[in-house]
Amino acid sequence: MKEALDLKSKSGVHRLISALEERGFIRRLPNRARALEVLKQPDSAASKPAAAREAANTNSVITPLRTAAKAASPAPANDVIELPLHGKIAAGVPIEAMETAATLPVPAALLGAGEHYALEVSGDSMVEAGIFDGDYALVRKTDVARDGEIVVALVRGEEATLKYLHREKGMIRLDPANAAYDAQFYRPEEVAVQGKLAGLLRRYH
Repeated sequence: MKEALDLKSKSGVHRLISALEERGFIRRLPNRARALEVLKQPDSAASKPAAAREAANTNSVITPLRTAAKAASPAPANDVIELPLHGKIAAGVPIEAMETAATLPVPAALLGAGEHYALEVSGDSMVEAGIFDGDYALVRKTDVARDGEIVVALVRGEEATLKYLHREKGMIRLDPANAAYDAQFYRPEEVAVQGKLAGLLRRYH
């Protein structure tokens, strides 16, 4: 589908499928990760009222669209998104976040709305939140966050870290989830939110 539509990544296909699903043209089949059911064709919305009136005048029975669609074999759908993998992020003392050209295949079910990217976690300061060294943090891009959310915080424009965000007495407090680490305090102008944690991906070796 990506090649047929001349898209640069599979995430574009996912967005198109989600848009069609929201508009009622298709639906995902339960318990089948890569199957879709076609509910209506693009021109059916315009033709349906006339068809219904004609059927009513002739006392014919209208077959429900969803029932008719089930007779056809479901078309396969790609439920994996290639997220940009922007190097490592510290879950400890802040380290420099290095952007790369790499990507990480991620099940679409792990992501919500919005644009996302992935970072490999380095360190153990978020272990009490279930985030371990070597995990992949799935991050939704945003520059705003509420107190208590886990964010990617860019510190002084150079270093990135994964922490709980809190605002305290005119300062930004970045809290670890490990009793062995202390909270970090910065002036508001020293910290820029670059995303919020949306999910985690873990590989077992």
